[in-house]
Amino acid sequence: MTGAISKKSKRKKSKDRSRKDNDNENNSDDNNKKDFSSRGRRRHRSDDNDDDEEGSVDGGTYDVAYTTNTTGAEEDEEKKSGKEYFLEGRSEDDVKRIDKYLEGPHPHHSKVRNSLYQKEDDDIELSTKNLSAHQKRSFDKRRNSSKKGRKKIDTKLERLEYKKLAAATAAADAQVVLHTEDIGLIEVENDMERTTRLSQKELKNKHLSRQTAQNIYDLRLGTGAGSYGIQFDRSGRHGLLYGGKHISLMDCHLRSLVTEFHLPGDEEVIRDVTFLHNSSLFAVAQRNHVYIYDDNGAEIHHCKDHIDPMALEYLPHHWLMASVGRAGYLKYHDVSTGTLISEHRTKMGPCNVLRQNLSNAILHCGHTNGTVTLWSPSSSTYLVKMLCHKGAPITSMAISASSNTMITGGADRQIRIWDLRTYKELHSYTTYGGIPSSLDVSQRDVLGVGHGPHATFWKPEALQKKERNPYMHHSVPTTTLRTLRFRPYEDVCGLGHNQGISSIVIPGSGEPNLDTNEYHTNPYQDNKQRREAEVRSLLDKLQPNMIALDPDVVGTVEPTHLRQERLKDLQDEANNKEQKKPKLKKKKRGKSKIKTQVKRKSQFAQEDMTKKLRESKKEDEEESNANLKSNNKDKSNSDNSPPSPNAPIALKRF
Repeated sequence: MTGAISKKSKRKKSKDRSRKDNDNENNSDDNNKKDFSSRGRRRHRSDDNDDDEEGSVDGGTYDVAYTTNTTGAEEDEEKKSGKEYFLEGRSEDDVKRIDKYLEGPHPHHSKVRNSLYQKEDDDIELSTKNLSAHQKRSFDKRRNSSKKGRKKIDTKLERLEYKKLAAATAAADAQVVLHTEDIGLIEVENDMERTTRLSQKELKNKHLSRQTAQNIYDLRLGTGAGSYGIQFDRSGRHGLLYGGKHISLMDCHLRSLVTEFHLPGDEEVIRDVTFLHNSSLFAVAQRNHVYIYDDNGAEIHHCKDHIDPMALEYLPHHWLMASVGRAGYLKYHDVSTGTLISEHRTKMGPCNVLRQNLSNAILHCGHTNGTVTLWSPSSSTYLVKMLCHKGAPITSMAISASSNTMITGGADRQIRIWDLRTYKELHSYTTYGGIPSSLDVSQRDVLGVGHGPHATFWKPEALQKKERNPYMHHSVPTTTLRTLRFRPYEDVCGLGHNQGISSIVIPGSGEPNLDTNEYHTNPYQDNKQRREAEVRSLLDKLQPNMIALDPDVVGTVEPTHLRQERLKDLQDEANNKEQKKPKLKKKKRGKSKIKTQVKRKSQFAQEDMTKKLRESKKEDEEESNANLKSNNKDKSNSDNSPPSPNAPIALKRF
């Protein structure tokens, strides 16, 4: 016990000694601070006193000691302003970007700021006429404040200016990172190298970052479901995988499954799918009709008007879903109201190729006779008809909205490039290993061709002039590609084939900058943003009659003579429109034959003629009776009238 007590006492003594030492150090620091503050006060007084010399006791000696501790470089750093500090070592382009962010979101702000600076530089006094008495007193008080108050205001202003400059430089640096101007295409160092020799495995292991390399994968979904296809939404966040009776919704960023289901029935099959206004709804072209499902796999709507559909398309700015079927009918369905807008008969047999032009919302249909027709919902006939592949059916099609070109693939293994302004062929390519089963153009005009087990990609220059060598190449052995689709805002391409889905990276194919003016293109939007985008897109919905070949026609004034001709044609059509005759109902056996129908029609015609003759005969009899009555009245009136005074006397007795 005594030993333990002695140890505790020693610990207490050591703690007391350390506390005393700390108190002494703090007292010495306080004394030094006091001396420094007093010296500072003496220095300020010496600065104010013009008669004191530089080596005086009041503050000159402190000034000399203070200045001797600083070097010339430190003095230069102290003299630098905040803007010079941030702009040091930057190029002219960086300085321009920073100045642009400093000017403000609108040029009006920079004008006001410059005018205020000009007033301050010219020592123009501010007008206080419109101020109240209390405001004038507070203004004079702030203007005539002490040096201490002015110093606080100056430090606040410097701090705000520093924050503003830091934010401007950060925004300018982010602009360089987020808004890239050049396309990230692969370039070779010499003429002996070929970009087609670069495989996806080599890209993943040597050249790509970890985040981008995760987009290279294969999903083996089995061969029992048939050939698989893939479709992405407008944001590139979600993808639809479909094949046979199986359909699944996938989150491409997280590479996770959102929903998955199988269609009931042994004869059901999925022919095509498309997303609607966002990833929460999608339409499926099944064996008999078109069905609409939500992201949970629940059936929302059954479109019975779309019979035996083969291909689907969705017009986002008009909220129209279009389908074309085996019977050759092109139908437009308004998704916002659930009504069928128009139905056109192509008169060219079955059609399973349907793509839209994003620049004017015109639909292009590829037919089995090698022709392509252009349609709009307001026209009952096709707008343009082009013979693209003579003697070979159209197997695939793609449209580039930015370059006004259409790419068609036929069973003759030819890929033809067409100019949509002149409707003439520019050039063509030949595919080997199979017919072009799928075509697609990325946001940066990279052309993807799926033929047999191969996927070939061409640079954007290949649409304008004929290139000798392709850009990249990828093959999936022992398969046949069904669909090839580029993922929006990513350098990723999805391939659907017999064994499942393959995802590959094509550098330079995606658009790096998001278009914030478009709705439902933000891949990171939450539920609130999605609801707001739905409401705004409904308010900005375009009418179907605004779809035309020339999108610049919308908003122009129609000439008077064209308007008069159009109104006259509508009036003549309304006047000459015949009334619909009621259809004859089918009766018992033997009474619906052609012979009995003709006999009945002739009998009806005879009855009509006899009825007309009776009516005309009756009218004639009525007219004759009326004439006889009028003649009798005239005669009676003439007999009862007295003789005239000029008559002979012999006649007066009668």
